[in-house]
Amino acid sequence: MRYRRTRYDGGTYFFTVVSYKRDRILCEKENVDLLRAAFRKVKDNHPFDIDAFVLLPDHLHCIWTLPRNDHDYSDRWRMIKGHFSREYRGKDNQLNGRVSDQKRMNERAVWQGRFWEHLIRDNDDFERHVAYIHYNPVKHGYVNAPKDWEYSSFRRYVQLGKLDKNWAGGEGLEFDSGMEWGVE
Repeated sequence: MRYRRTRYDGGTYFFTVVSYKRDRILCEKENVDLLRAAFRKVKDNHPFDIDAFVLLPDHLHCIWTLPRNDHDYSDRWRMIKGHFSREYRGKDNQLNGRVSDQKRMNERAVWQGRFWEHLIRDNDDFERHVAYIHYNPVKHGYVNAPKDWEYSSFRRYVQLGKLDKNWAGGEGLEFDSGMEWGVE
């Protein structure tokens, strides 16, 4: 079975990327730095804009806008995940190796093989996904307010005047149950 992805030149996409077996490794300081370096390296050679972002211990959500006449987000994710995986040192401080049950799929034991994407349809869709991204650490119980989560674009949105620093603090937000996010 071949998986088909939506591809739209210059499109804006919401993504969910999950660690292998939901290992809670992504928010460790050295891994945050490694992931930032992977993003920078790929962006230098294959530009895209990161419109919103949140990193949680076992997954991340983000929104990208690709350049005009470009729809290849899959290669960008392959390169980001690959760079991170090649440099990742596990709990035993050894460079990451392949896991035997992953060999046939040529995957590293850091990421789930696939990722989830959604083509942003309009400004309302964009705003709903940005809200979901910024509220995600609260939803998962890591903090009481989005402003308290370090690994998020929320603070940039506050600096730009797009959100109030107390947005969603102390209140539960409900999202349309019909929306698919790729991760619960």
